[in-house]
Amino acid sequence: MILDQFRLTGRVALVTGAAQGLGQGYAIALAEAGADIVALDLSDVTDTGKAITALGRRFYSVQCDLRNASVSDLNEIVNEIVTQLGRLDILVNNAGIIRRAPAIEFSEKDWDDVLQINLKAVFFLSQAAARVMMKQGGGKIINIASMLSFQGGILVPSYTSSKSAIAGLTRALANEWAKYNINVNAIAPGYIATANTAPLRADPVRNQAILDRIPVGRWGTPEDLQGIVVFLASAASNYMHGAIVPVDGGWLAR
Repeated sequence: MILDQFRLTGRVALVTGAAQGLGQGYAIALAEAGADIVALDLSDVTDTGKAITALGRRFYSVQCDLRNASVSDLNEIVNEIVTQLGRLDILVNNAGIIRRAPAIEFSEKDWDDVLQINLKAVFFLSQAAARVMMKQGGGKIINIASMLSFQGGILVPSYTSSKSAIAGLTRALANEWAKYNINVNAIAPGYIATANTAPLRADPVRNQAILDRIPVGRWGTPEDLQGIVVFLASAASNYMHGAIVPVDGGWLAR
C-alpha cells in the first residue's frame, strides 16, 4: 500500500533547532509518522519532548550552540546519538539564524555567525551523519533552503548567501552520496509565521507587500511544512536526489 511508504517506524531522526517554530513542527511530524526524535537546540526543548513522548516515541535532546560548535563537537554529537538510540536514519538541518542590516553597514560578526550556523554546521553535521548512514546502508538528509535560495532579498546579505549555498550544497552532496542510498534534498519554505519573520510581520508596509505577492494570500505555518518533511524522510522519496522543493503558497510562481 502506498501509505506504507510514508511510515518511519523504527527510524531515528535528528532535527536541529527543534525547540519551536518549523523545527518543532518537523520533529512532531516525523514522530507522528513513527520516528524516534533527537532534538538539537540551544533553547529549552521541553515542549517538543512532551509532544514527542505523548505520541509514544523515544525522545532525546542535545543542547548545543552551533555558533561555537567545532567539527569535532558535531562528530561527537552524532556518535552520542548512535550510542544512545542505536542508529541515525534522518537528519533535518533546520537550525538557522538571520541578521538584518544594509549591506554597506553589515558587520563581520553578523556575517560569520550566520554562515557558521546556516552553512558550516550544516555541512559538517551532514558529513558526520553520512558516515553513519553509509554503514547502515542509507539514510535521508533534509536541508532547509529558502525563497532566498532563489532570490536576493533585502537587508540580509549573509542569510541570502547561506541559503543560496545550501541549494548548491544539497546538489553537491546528492551527487556524491546517492550511490550510498543517501538522499540529500532540501525544502525551501516560503514566508512562514515564525520568530525569524516577526520583524517583517510587524512592519505594516512590508507585511502587506509580502501578502500581496503570495497567491494564496496568507503567511504559511509550520503545519504547512509537515507533509513535505515526512515525504522526504520516507521511502516514498527514494528516487529524489538533489531537489530543492519550494513550499511557498505560490510565491515563486508569481
